[in-house]
Amino acid sequence: MPDFSAPWRGVHVATALPFHDDDELSVDYEGYAAHVRFLAEHGCDGVCPNGSLGEYQTLTDEERARVVRVAVEAAPEGFGVMPGVAAYGAVESRRWAEQAGEAGARAVLALPPNSYRAEREAVVGHYREVARAGLPVVAYNNPHDTKVDLTPELLAELHGEGLIVAVKEFSGDVRRAYEIAERAPGLDLLIGADDVLLELGLAGAVGWIAGYPNAIPDATVELYRLATSGSGADLEKALPLYRALHPLLRWDSRTEFVQAIKVSMDLAGLRGGACRPPRSRLAGEMAARVVRETETVLALGYR
Repeated sequence: MPDFSAPWRGVHVATALPFHDDDELSVDYEGYAAHVRFLAEHGCDGVCPNGSLGEYQTLTDEERARVVRVAVEAAPEGFGVMPGVAAYGAVESRRWAEQAGEAGARAVLALPPNSYRAEREAVVGHYREVARAGLPVVAYNNPHDTKVDLTPELLAELHGEGLIVAVKEFSGDVRRAYEIAERAPGLDLLIGADDVLLELGLAGAVGWIAGYPNAIPDATVELYRLATSGSGADLEKALPLYRALHPLLRWDSRTEFVQAIKVSMDLAGLRGGACRPPRSRLAGEMAARVVRETETVLALGYR
């Protein structure tokens, strides 16, 4: 069970967002609330609305704020809501963190500045501003998209100043887990990419901000519990499950991860649907591959 005094721990799903099939692809808030409840019923510990999987970049301010409120209202007692508060400006990020707190969220997930390759002073200043909202801040290291790398040294500085409580590690370099633990022993490590779940789980991660539980929550939550239990017997169970799921989990680290996960959701009988532009539906061999790999996992009985 997650530590509810640390509401960023456990399996938090970076939720996909359903849209109505109309000209504007308007947000299906009722469908989103149902998905939040579904994830809670299937063993997840919380959700992260307004992440990249939630296509926050395409939402209006009104839509983005309402998504957070819907998630909080749909969440059962003890189920966490940790919204993404990414924005070009530090003040804007802090305002999104304040909105999250007003809605009832207990923590936020914050990228570094992503409008340009920010230097150290700008990154520290950004997190100082977000921390002013008063909620625990989980840093999100995604140097592939932001071009800003939250190195172990920089994370230690942010944590030492009391600006962050954890990091979602999405660099893909699993070796960093050990240096982060050495430089910032009190900083919680959260798995940031589905396809390094086992490696970071063994390295001491206490949470997972996850993509594929959107489609197959039972199997992925079980995998997380096995990978982080510290039991050799559980590791023996985790390895074959990880191998079976890994072809799907790898999509979480690809450019087309939003479309891929939504395709898998549709095949699993859930509400995936279309993405808003500029993301378009997968086609050709890429679409066929997602379908093939998803159907293989479902045929094995994983849900």
